[in-house]
Amino acid sequence: MILLGRILSGLILMSLVNAALADDYSAPRGPGGKPDLNGVWQVFNRANYDIEPHAARASLAMVEGDLGPVPAPSIVAIGSLGSVPGGLGVVVGDKIPYSQQGLAKKLQNQAAWLTSDPEIKCYLPGIPRANYMPYPFQILHSESALFFSYEYAGAVRNIHLTDPGEAPIDSWMGQSYGYWEGDTLVIEVTGQNDRTWFDRAGNHHSDVMKVTERYTPTSDYTMDYLVAIEDDKTFTAPWQMQMTLYRRTGADAQIQQFKCVEFVEELMYGSLRKGVHKGADHDVK
Repeated sequence: MILLGRILSGLILMSLVNAALADDYSAPRGPGGKPDLNGVWQVFNRANYDIEPHAARASLAMVEGDLGPVPAPSIVAIGSLGSVPGGLGVVVGDKIPYSQQGLAKKLQNQAAWLTSDPEIKCYLPGIPRANYMPYPFQILHSESALFFSYEYAGAVRNIHLTDPGEAPIDSWMGQSYGYWEGDTLVIEVTGQNDRTWFDRAGNHHSDVMKVTERYTPTSDYTMDYLVAIEDDKTFTAPWQMQMTLYRRTGADAQIQQFKCVEFVEELMYGSLRKGVHKGADHDVK
């Protein structure tokens, strides 16, 4: 017990020291004297599986069988590769404050994950999910421009540095407006459609969602990422996510091409190609 107490005391002391160092940290200056965020960044968490805390489990994809819901055959066929690793979660306070209708839709999304998750179909991921998928993204900025480029699906977003007003139309990645509060880059994202999810667990939002991102450098290679979510169609109160972004270094500090739509053509268009409609007696050419 004495040894355990000493270990816990040491861990607490290390946490306090690390927090103090982060508070005192001053990032290298970049364009316009602001912190230099240029580089390739990536998370190392399980948020893309489920943003709430979760234990390791089988995939949530289910189909209705003679004996009730069972795992989808394609998931069963790949064994542990279709499982979900445990995660600490990134939701501040652990639970998302869903309305009754919002929670019901989440459960529907979970049951249909294998065919409904926008990630599986290679649709643009939206914000904030684009930032915590298992792929790196690159930030490029100067005094007059700020640009995010994502490996997944070739997604990009150009950050407005003056308030553009209301988004003219809803889109997958929405409209982003960025400004600085001290050493923190703040980006407000509006005008996203309601077709993106937060993760593979079916967590979702509506088309009125507003996302406020806060990027704060904490060392030369880490950045605190705090995200506020407001959406009174889906949630009973605003809520937040928080995680660490890591700057990649070395030869692999670059993003690759992952134009994944070519890998899901059969999923999205196979039924049309094969002429599966009733009465079709041959493939459609």
